[in-house]
Amino acid sequence: MTLAADHTELIAPEPSRLVILRQVLLDRPSTMAAVALIGVFVLIATFAPLLAPYDPLAQSYIKINRVPSAEHWLGTDQFGRDVLSRMIFGSRNSLIIGVLAPLLAAIIGTTLGVVAGFFGGVVDRIISRLVDLLISFPELLLAIIIAAALGGGFWNIVIVLAAAFVPNFARVARAQTMAVRAEPFVEAAVASGVTTWRIILRHIVPNIAAPIVVLMTLWTASAIRLEASLSFLGLGTQAPQPSWGNIIRDGLNNLFGSPWPVIGAGLAITSVVLAFNLLGDTIRDVLDPETSS
Repeated sequence: MTLAADHTELIAPEPSRLVILRQVLLDRPSTMAAVALIGVFVLIATFAPLLAPYDPLAQSYIKINRVPSAEHWLGTDQFGRDVLSRMIFGSRNSLIIGVLAPLLAAIIGTTLGVVAGFFGGVVDRIISRLVDLLISFPELLLAIIIAAALGGGFWNIVIVLAAAFVPNFARVARAQTMAVRAEPFVEAAVASGVTTWRIILRHIVPNIAAPIVVLMTLWTASAIRLEASLSFLGLGTQAPQPSWGNIIRDGLNNLFGSPWPVIGAGLAITSVVLAFNLLGDTIRDVLDPETSS
């Protein structure tokens, strides 16, 4: 009796996911740096009107193609606009679209995947064929096709990118739902007469949330990259409103006059995408039982 009690006391409780996340962050300086970098860009986007030294749309023919100086830290472009100010305001479009599009795609895709995986039958076949059709297109190509039909603009780009990401969320949610649907506690809830939507909301969705959160974090980086690509092609944020993509496009047209827009926006996109990828990898390690055990 005493030995059993002592043995029980020696068994430590399983740490929570929050504790594991904190331990992983402390063990990975690169991830801490990524989180700090994301925080800096979020603050820059939030307080853009206070941080930008100039109006990002203001043109000046006497300040065309100026090199970096104390007055203009990243120089000016071919229209005499301050590059740093355009970068600061451009972070708003890039980051907001980068977060909203995966969030919207996660909501729609998870709903479709859960419905398909839980009900099966004809519903599953219809949704699966639709997802297979959409997923056969690369994300950028699908985004270009939809953007060409809808046109530019903030909400159009959010819809375009969300539509490109929905198939991936639906596929993951369907597979996870089918696995959870076969668990004994779900079968017991069904046998007890619990309503279908109550089972989905209380038992299915919480148990498939981890891979969805991981996927959403990773696709945030892709959304920022795709938004920049669409803006570069003229299908995203429309001039004169700044975004990192159209800053690069305008900079390439004047590369030999002033390379600073290309350098600045390119480094910003690379840094943020890399930071979100590192954060996504860490969250995956924490939430995935196979890698966090």
